[in-house]
Amino acid sequence: MARSDDHVDLTSTAAPQVQTVGLTKQYGSFFALRDCSLSVPTGEVFGLLGPNGAGKTTLLRLLLGYLFPTAGQAFVGGIEVAADSVAVRRLVSYLPGDARLPRHMRGDSVLEFFAQMQPTGDLQRSLRIARTLELDLRRRVAFMSTGMRQKLALAAVLGARTPLLILDEPTANLDPSVRGTVLQFVSEAQADGRTVIFSSHVLAEIEEVCGQVIFLRHGLLSRHQRLDELKQRHRILARLPLGADASHVRPPEDLSYQVHWSDYTAAFEPDRQWVRIDTAGDLAPLLAWLDSLSLERMRVEPLGLRAIYDEVHHLTDAVSSHAAAVEASA
Repeated sequence: MARSDDHVDLTSTAAPQVQTVGLTKQYGSFFALRDCSLSVPTGEVFGLLGPNGAGKTTLLRLLLGYLFPTAGQAFVGGIEVAADSVAVRRLVSYLPGDARLPRHMRGDSVLEFFAQMQPTGDLQRSLRIARTLELDLRRRVAFMSTGMRQKLALAAVLGARTPLLILDEPTANLDPSVRGTVLQFVSEAQADGRTVIFSSHVLAEIEEVCGQVIFLRHGLLSRHQRLDELKQRHRILARLPLGADASHVRPPEDLSYQVHWSDYTAAFEPDRQWVRIDTAGDLAPLLAWLDSLSLERMRVEPLGLRAIYDEVHHLTDAVSSHAAAVEASA
């Protein structure tokens, strides 16, 4: 284990705020997280995606020092977490997915308590956030609705001026208008130069605020995706003329590097011939080719995180099924 003064070199402006190397958490024969290596740049909003039990919460708790890794290392602000988790937690404001608040206290007292606990706590800022969220701070926690308690937890966490925010399902139990306000707070934190790790099941939220996202599945980091690259990808659904042969739908060689096509059955027109074309890059070079196909109908849409999420699930489940079959036959 590294000494308490073991730090990642932060002399470069590109130094990551969070870094893990082969991070692993194992319980007996079960891996909650396995060989996870990632780097979160300073000032980035970094998304975590994955189904329940994928390893997201395990990763967050390892970053905070609430769990001790079986193998690998994690660094926050250049400090190795396992060596000095107390120093790490001074740098972090954390919203857990199951935030618990003192039920006997009023909302304003809760904010005052957390502002005093956190070295960079800012009570006035927390109060302003609570007012923006239209939260009644005179009410005791025990008499607050689930949504009100979520707003209170957000005000406490977002009020602290730590360099790193870790938000686990921050918009859970909130109505759509309040969700938009929370996302605005996240964008403001990034504008202030802070780093945000944002875990959510809501793909649209990840797409709106994150610059990068990783997909976790069965404790494995299955995919890393930059959102600016994803926004260059599109899916085209096209209906061919009657009698057309889909096997002849081939892009010119100079375009084939960025096009993947496949047969597609539209649920609302199962008897017609459709194709699905996934493309990466500028659409302009494709337009002349698409026009030459004499398509009857065409719909162009951003590929989006949903397609990537489904792809990750499909590939990972296929690999898991194959591994299980091999193990069973051994």
